[in-house]
Amino acid sequence: MDEVIWKYVVLNARKYGKANEKAVIGKVLAENPELRKNAREVLERIKQIIAEFESLDESRKEELFDRYSEEKKEEKRSQQLPPLPNAERGKVVMRFAPNPNGPPTLGSMRGIVVNSEYARMYDGKFILRFDDTDPRTKRPMVEAYGWYLEDCEWLNAIPDQVVYASKRIDMYYDYARKLIEMNHAYVCKCSREEFRTYKDSGTQCPHRDRKVEDSLEEWEKMLDGDYSEGEAVLRIKTDMSHKDPAVRDWVAFRIIFSDHPLVGDRYVVYPTLDFESAIEDHVLGVTHILRGKDLADSEKRQRYIYRYFGWEYPAVRLWGRIKILEFGKLSTSDIRKRIDDGVYSGWDDPALPTVRAFRRRGFDPEALRRFFLTLGVGENDVSVSLKNLYAENRKIVDEKAERYFFVWNPVRVVIEGLPESRDVDLPLHPSRDIGTRKLRGESVIYITADDCEIFTGKEVRLKGFCNIKLEEDGKAIYAGDAVEAKKGRNIIHWVPESQALKCEVLTPEGKVEGIAESSVRNAAGKIVQFERYAFCRVEEVKETVRAIYTHP
Repeated sequence: MDEVIWKYVVLNARKYGKANEKAVIGKVLAENPELRKNAREVLERIKQIIAEFESLDESRKEELFDRYSEEKKEEKRSQQLPPLPNAERGKVVMRFAPNPNGPPTLGSMRGIVVNSEYARMYDGKFILRFDDTDPRTKRPMVEAYGWYLEDCEWLNAIPDQVVYASKRIDMYYDYARKLIEMNHAYVCKCSREEFRTYKDSGTQCPHRDRKVEDSLEEWEKMLDGDYSEGEAVLRIKTDMSHKDPAVRDWVAFRIIFSDHPLVGDRYVVYPTLDFESAIEDHVLGVTHILRGKDLADSEKRQRYIYRYFGWEYPAVRLWGRIKILEFGKLSTSDIRKRIDDGVYSGWDDPALPTVRAFRRRGFDPEALRRFFLTLGVGENDVSVSLKNLYAENRKIVDEKAERYFFVWNPVRVVIEGLPESRDVDLPLHPSRDIGTRKLRGESVIYITADDCEIFTGKEVRLKGFCNIKLEEDGKAIYAGDAVEAKKGRNIIHWVPESQALKCEVLTPEGKVEGIAESSVRNAAGKIVQFERYAFCRVEEVKETVRAIYTHP
């Protein structure tokens, strides 16, 4: 553990001048998840090692910088993001503000990764803010709050501050009251259709120029529940002749008689996202906002509030949408419905674009960070294939994944003429000396139906064992031990009958059933490579092994 801690302390210190214990523990726990149950002790040890590092002379520090060459990878990763405008080291505050109506998806993951990386680049602050003030249309899920925190930790993006908007509604009321008193907001009692007519024609609503005292009285009635839904809203005064009708006297608060998962039925008046977000960005000191270009109107609306209060609006960078070709359009509400209908087994179903699904599939969080950082923050929409993500993950897992045999669509084969059974040692990794696993080379084995179809009538080599000539009807003839088969197509994998375990692999397309070698019992919880098949995460080892497909 100390070696891992030293590595990340040194890398973090080289990058930012002094190691940050939060950043270090995120890295350590991501690389060694089993330490999470002892996180408090790990953090104390990190503090000790940071102190030891700081006490070293400069020459010794330089030696450590050279030793941990992964520093170069860290620097390269950060350089993939363009600099933020007017950013000062130590003063940058970034926020990611999801509505927790479901767990984080790939789109959310991008926001988490890029915002946290910018905060890290500038030695700043990363805030996770739950914009959860819609108790009905996008009703929050209680479980989703925890899922976001778990996924942020897994992605090495532990927030410096967590904010729940639904618990701060009284603060929004205070700012709303101030705006009314300043004559910059008013209670409107027009129906939606009536106001649309005024808005489209650029004409003022008849409630707009009422006395401040009247609007304050109406506002209190709204808060007391004296009006029904849709009977009254609070609007921000803007320019009714603005060229964009969406900006004209926009709604800041509306009445919703629906309980909220976190605050129950305490409130009946809820802020719109534009109002809540505008207030929070100022109160939290957010300096830079990454916002989808489809939400550009939010800035136009919110700037009125900032102007009225004399605040400085954060720097905004608009970015385009990312479309993952393999998933198409799949909203959180669509996913929820399909889970309820039994199409998906849950939010971590391997077919879903959720962070939970990718965690279950065994992806390395660093691969996901690299993937999203390479996509950048441009304004153009991006279409990308999961193959790009697979390539990033393969660079990491290929070096550590143990190798095992998994025979899908198994065919039982009897080898005639085999002199005797014998033990066969096969490496757990082709290029790293991490040990071997032992298979029993015997006369009854399983191979894939695909290999039977391709090689019947031909001679093949059972990897690490012997050569056979495949015959019809599940028979084969022993053809010696000489390693004459060329590397590639005519070397196949196999599983001895005496060491065969039933195995199912859950893939995005469905379940693949087969047989795995019994040595895979030692790989529970690990990502492995089933040779000639794919990388998979061994999720459970019981009478039947259950593995989750990662990627080819």
